[in-house]
Amino acid sequence: MQTAEFRAMNTEILLAAEGAPDAKRVARGFAEAERFVRAAEARLTRFSDASELAALNRSSGNWFRASDDLFNLVREARDYFDQTNGLFDPTILDALKAAGYDKSMDEIRAHGVTASSNHATRTRHDFRAVEFDDARSAIRLPRGMRIDLGGIAKGWVAESTALLLADYADACVVDAGGDMFAVGLPKDTDAWDVEIEDPRDAKATLAMLRIEPGAVATSSITKRRWKQGELTQHHLIDPRTGEPAKTDLLSVTVIAPHATTAEVFAKALLIAGSSEAQSIAACRDDISFIAVDGAGKLWSAPLEKSMELLNVGI
Repeated sequence: MQTAEFRAMNTEILLAAEGAPDAKRVARGFAEAERFVRAAEARLTRFSDASELAALNRSSGNWFRASDDLFNLVREARDYFDQTNGLFDPTILDALKAAGYDKSMDEIRAHGVTASSNHATRTRHDFRAVEFDDARSAIRLPRGMRIDLGGIAKGWVAESTALLLADYADACVVDAGGDMFAVGLPKDTDAWDVEIEDPRDAKATLAMLRIEPGAVATSSITKRRWKQGELTQHHLIDPRTGEPAKTDLLSVTVIAPHATTAEVFAKALLIAGSSEAQSIAACRDDISFIAVDGAGKLWSAPLEKSMELLNVGI
């Protein structure tokens, strides 16, 4: 298995592939994959005024002709809003900024936050009010609405990159900071081995999953954290409060056919907490999840499906 790593989207990107006729073909695939990731980041990031997403946000109140990729992502996000009962809500951008997440995590880790909490700047928006013109691939955000596609975009990039890399190898995987998509299977194996990291100790492994080709995504409240005055904040905003989520779970890992699904539900179930996670996940019969609570205890749902179809080893 050949591997390559680089940093993009404020996280480490891992590429792995095997089964090509020669090593040079995989190397070409890695180079194409990295170019794709960097181009996608430039278009979809909220941290650059030159991005397509930033242009969409500036156009709020007016129709915006979007690329097919952005149009499809925003429409898909709209579907996930309904499926998660609004726990996945891209309109939390202003709340993220008010909590201090007003620049990339790399910059925050290097220089700290600059924004101070300002409840007066937070305006509630209803994502259901976004309009779509399929014929023109156009989007109209209600006036004043701005959106963040960070997580779902990262999942889409991971899956799209893996499908691109699959043109250069028989089996490959792309891991974008916890959003993973696998194509095919390594030689002489019947599954991909995926570790579930202990959210309390990044060097420890709590469980090992053996999964079929498809997606795995993990979301945690212990990774992207920062100090804002006396407060310790994190990046998972609960749309119901506009504040970093108060949840009894530390991390959630979701196994799904597609990386956007896995990414969205990992975050939504983490925000929901143990009391609501199973009911939120019940709307999809194609996902399984494993949650870790504050004591490091793991629980899985639906357990029977995880054990039988996904070969979860805990």
